[in-house]
Amino acid sequence: MTTTDKKVVRPYGDTTGDGMVQLSFTVPVPHGPLAEGAAQQLAFKMGIDPAMVVHSHAIGADFTFVVVYGSVRHLIDLTEVQVVEREYPLLSPTEVNATLKRSLRRKMVIVGACIGTDAHTVGIDAILNIKGFAGEKGLEYYRELKVINLGAQVSVPELVKQAKTEKADAVLISQVVTQRDAHILNTQEMAAAFNESMGERRPLLVAGGPRFDPLMAPTLGVDRVFGRGTTPGEVASYLVHAVSHRKVVAA
Repeated sequence: MTTTDKKVVRPYGDTTGDGMVQLSFTVPVPHGPLAEGAAQQLAFKMGIDPAMVVHSHAIGADFTFVVVYGSVRHLIDLTEVQVVEREYPLLSPTEVNATLKRSLRRKMVIVGACIGTDAHTVGIDAILNIKGFAGEKGLEYYRELKVINLGAQVSVPELVKQAKTEKADAVLISQVVTQRDAHILNTQEMAAAFNESMGERRPLLVAGGPRFDPLMAPTLGVDRVFGRGTTPGEVASYLVHAVSHRKVVAA
């Protein structure tokens, strides 16, 4: 039976179906036997049995980082797993340019920013800047894309204003700061502002960041959510797909 035929699975460690998992976390206890015992008990309560502390070290005077290894009995029914499947093909830069030139007959306008107080531009720069990420050129490299990178700590009103001024086809925001769900609240505020200001004429709204779940798009009010490890090519391919779909629906 192949992997795709399986409907119920367990984690794999040394042998198929042995349920072995590895878990790392920090306990607020000074490094020593008490910290390791507390970590082992926590792992047991989480369903890891037997649980072995295979590594630990001090983090300052009052905290201990631990790695626990052990077996779980839990089974996963693959038919109940919910994920966002990519429904569009991955295109090369040449294919993206050709498709946009054929369908839009002008450059597609992209406005990107880190909104709120978020000053972490690594994510948005990896997607937009020509240097790119993971061996792929950023969106600035694409001939048929006009990219405006507003940088960090951009307010929602300023983002909406710039998007309207540039007549943006898509707005890309990156959120790394997640304390107190700031990434969720900021993104919802942005989506609400665009809907209020532009209604159905608003651009595509795309959010990205390491703590985002792609399933969150409806809750956030955006068209797409990208998580960690997303490459510029994935984003470019999605934008081509989404704009083409919008044109078909509008027609």
